[in-house]
Order: sequence, then structure tokens, then C-alpha cells
Amino acid sequence: MEVSVVVAVKDEAGAIGGLIAEIIGALGPGNGYEVIIIDDGSSDGTVGVVRGVQAGEPRLHLLRHRRNHGQSAAVRTGVRSARGRLVVTLDGDGQNDPADIPRLLAAYRAAGEPGVRLVTGRRARRQDTLIKRLSSRVANTVRSWVLNDQSRDSACGLKVIDRDVFLRLPYFNHMHRFLPALVRREGFEVLAVDVNHRPRRSGASKYGTWDRLSAGVIDLAGVAWLQARRSAPEIVEP
Repeated sequence: MEVSVVVAVKDEAGAIGGLIAEIIGALGPGNGYEVIIIDDGSSDGTVGVVRGVQAGEPRLHLLRHRRNHGQSAAVRTGVRSARGRLVVTLDGDGQNDPADIPRLLAAYRAAGEPGVRLVTGRRARRQDTLIKRLSSRVANTVRSWVLNDQSRDSACGLKVIDRDVFLRLPYFNHMHRFLPALVRREGFEVLAVDVNHRPRRSGASKYGTWDRLSAGVIDLAGVAWLQARRSAPEIVEP
């Protein structure tokens, strides 16, 4: 199996059924992939919806956290259980478009640079509120300046990453927002591909502007600390 699609969800009963159908439609027939849904402590009918789809879809797997641990923890749970060499991540609210998955996979496979281990989506036209777009623009500018990660949209949930490389990265809460910087820290290259972004059709965002800002400042300082202490020994012939 080459590809595992990992989707972290919390209270997305209104979106997850349609999203799963779109993912399977985008990837087509065959058994070369799996879809892993990680329920991160939902209190609505999310689990029931996924189980209903799972009854007729053997490529769909459900994992559950007893309580909410956050998106990074849920994604990590999914990646650790994944069987594919490549992992596709996307948000569970339906704003990432599964139709873009084949293009990101094609970009990864066609990369001329053998060191590429992450292809990240770059939302061309954000379908969010004005305050969310502005706060994201400021955060991306500051993060790029501090970390020099060469990424204009580090927080886009749609990504293709080598599973083994992901599991080598230092884990911390909110790490999913810093994957380009963390992958570059390991000595690999990152590609960005413009992707579609859609309005949220149901449910509510799990992040507040001030919550995101306060956590982001601390996380940014932590990732900068990791970068400053990176050591990459060069192995020579005996």
C-alpha cells in the first residue's frame, strides 16, 4: 500500500460523511490506499456517521481518542497506524478539497529533487472570515521571518509527507502548523502547490483567534530553539 489518508476530526458529524465520499471519489477504485479517521473526543454524532460509512467501505478505518488531545496528537495517532509509505493529511471540516489530493501526490512523485519529503498545499483563495485571514497573514509573515521556512501557508491542512520522516520529527502540541520548518530541519526539501479552499459548510472552528495567537508565540519560540540546536554530522568513509 502506498498512500494513507489521515483525517483528524472533532464534532464534524455534518461534514465527515461527505468528506469521506469525496476522498474515495478523488482516489478512485483499487486497494492502493486507505482512509484513517481519528476521532479526537467528539461529543456529537461523528463516530456514528463514520461507522455507518465504514460498514460498506473496507478501506476506511476509525480510531478514537477517549478525550480530546488536539489536532497534532490526532494526526500523529493516524500516522503511527498508517500502512502507506506516503501520508496525506487534510482537515476534517471539509474546507480542504479532496480533489487536490491527486495533484499533490503527482507533485511528490515527480519531484526532481530527491530530497523532497513534503508537499504542502498553499490555499490560493482563503474562504474564511476577514479577521481569520488577517491573523493568518500576520502569523505566516512572522513565522517565515523567524524560521526562514520558505512557506507562505504553513498551516494548510492538506499535505503529502513521507511517513518515516514524519515519525522522526519532534512531537509537540500544534506541531502540525510547523511541518515545513521541521522537515527542513531534518535536511529535506519542501514543495508547495496551490490548492482550493472552501467555506465551512457545517460545525464550528475549534480554534479561537486569541487561543491560536498565544499558543503560536510559544510554539514559534520552541521551534526556533530546535532549529538553533540542530546538529547534522557528515559521515565520511572510514
